[in-house]
Amino acid sequence: MSKRHLAFLAAFGASFIYGVNHTLAKDLMPTYIEAYGFIMLRVLGAAILFWITSLFLPSEKIDRKDWWRIILCALFGMTINMLMFFKGLQLSTPINSSVVITLSPVILLILSALFLKEKITWLKGSGIAIGLVGALILILFGAKTQANAPNIPLGNTLFIINAIAYSVYLILVKPLTAKYASVTLMKWFFLIAVFTNAPIALPQFLEVQWSSLPPSVIGVMLFVVIGTTYLTYLFNVFALRQLKPSTIGAFIYLQPLIATLVAIILGADSLTTIRIVAASLIFLGVYLSTKRKKQSA
Repeated sequence: MSKRHLAFLAAFGASFIYGVNHTLAKDLMPTYIEAYGFIMLRVLGAAILFWITSLFLPSEKIDRKDWWRIILCALFGMTINMLMFFKGLQLSTPINSSVVITLSPVILLILSALFLKEKITWLKGSGIAIGLVGALILILFGAKTQANAPNIPLGNTLFIINAIAYSVYLILVKPLTAKYASVTLMKWFFLIAVFTNAPIALPQFLEVQWSSLPPSVIGVMLFVVIGTTYLTYLFNVFALRQLKPSTIGAFIYLQPLIATLVAIILGADSLTTIRIVAASLIFLGVYLSTKRKKQSA
């Protein structure tokens, strides 16, 4: 199997794990662990796993000029991104989270236009507008609260901030993936993220009653640390070596499908007319804004 095919499999695997994570992680908050405490667990666990993995691989020295970009990647990809997503997930619902984050390709296009001077055509501009209207409908006209979702509009807004941070991360990390091994990048990203997250996340992490956690809860936590954090970030960085950021972003469309199926099967969420309308507008907007005359990876 070629590296390109492996890159597609890696991108698919990451999206599948993310889709399942929407519901599994949601069920633990805030009963067993608060949102920010969960992030401390994620970055600390991932940092340990990546540093252990690096012991079995050739060591790489980071160029001095690249440290600023590495720090920014940790800030946007493993701090702002994660804190906003998990707090949003605690306040909102699994289906909402999976729908709103599909705006990432649209946001990536806007940021590319601003910082990389990529041209936005009328078609892409229309797609951006339609996608944002869909997100606003979900935030302004959707349910305000439901069981285990105390502030859905605020949660949905945090998902948008999460999507912006993740898009910035994709732009920042792309040049580094061509220069360093995936594990080298991840071990430094997550080590830095331990310190950037600590002021906000450490107090909630220390509040967890670890000795009284049921085995099923520990199992979900291990899934989030090993699957949603360690494997997905490794998969995405590997995929970025072979594919464009926009191609990686396309796999995000799988998440609403997977997350919706899992949430409905487990009884954690349900579809509503507003969600269907909003999701349809977002998907249409993303399709138009990322449509090209000639598709290429």
